[in-house]
Amino acid sequence: MSVGLGLPIGDPAQLLSWARRAEATPFTTLALLDRLVFDNPEPLITLATLAGATSRIRLQTEVLLAPLHRTTLLAKQAATLDLLSGSRFTLGIGIGGRDDDYLAAGVDLRTRGRRLDRQLATLRRLWSGAPLSADVGPIGPAPARPGGPEVLFGGFVPAVVERVARWGDGFLGAALPAPQMDGMFRAVETAWSRAGRTGRPRLLAQVNVALGPEPTLDRAREELRAYYRPSDYTDHVVKGLLTTAAQIRAAVAAYRAMGADEVMLYCWSPDPDQVERLAEAVFPVP
Repeated sequence: MSVGLGLPIGDPAQLLSWARRAEATPFTTLALLDRLVFDNPEPLITLATLAGATSRIRLQTEVLLAPLHRTTLLAKQAATLDLLSGSRFTLGIGIGGRDDDYLAAGVDLRTRGRRLDRQLATLRRLWSGAPLSADVGPIGPAPARPGGPEVLFGGFVPAVVERVARWGDGFLGAALPAPQMDGMFRAVETAWSRAGRTGRPRLLAQVNVALGPEPTLDRAREELRAYYRPSDYTDHVVKGLLTTAAQIRAAVAAYRAMGADEVMLYCWSPDPDQVERLAEAVFPVP
């Protein structure tokens, strides 16, 4: 089973170092989250930069808040990144729920699900080479992967399951307890079959991690708390941060047992030494 690495957002200037060091490990994917009203780097621009600094490892949004983006521009950006990375790009999509992001983008938070469904139809049409409309032609370039980059959906509600079955290639479950994750995996597989899709959906699980001395862990907790804002849910997420190699190995094994194709270790410490620490924790020594 593959193990990927979620990139921290506390020190964007270090991300090139993270990418180059991860390229030298068995990690299979680098992922980056998306917010608008926050200090995180813009994910598509950042992943394009990291694509140029690497040659093997995959790049993934985890997850891009698609309703905040102009659909036609997103289609062009994603196709370009897929093309220039040699089809190493995965577009993880979600809708988020923070009102300030939607206010800043001038998008109605209450209609974000319906907006996303319209966007998906347009994205798939443009990536296939079809014109935008009767009045507007195709929007290229053509992606390296026929039909567009791999698309994963993240979230916790039934609509996400249906989007995977209709539009996606797989599901990304983040910070879910094991029983709930297993339930979502099985629901995605059922919906996939019911929709008459061939093959099987990719199933990914994400856990929040950090390794090192207590000051490193304290910084990771601060970053995690700032991102999720103070709330009862924030406390739950911070308490769920995995901070030992044994905890991380156990989580990877548990998700493997329930059918995960890849586990994303989302690291909240900006220290690039985390790359090797996490690699030593999860990959056996030859």
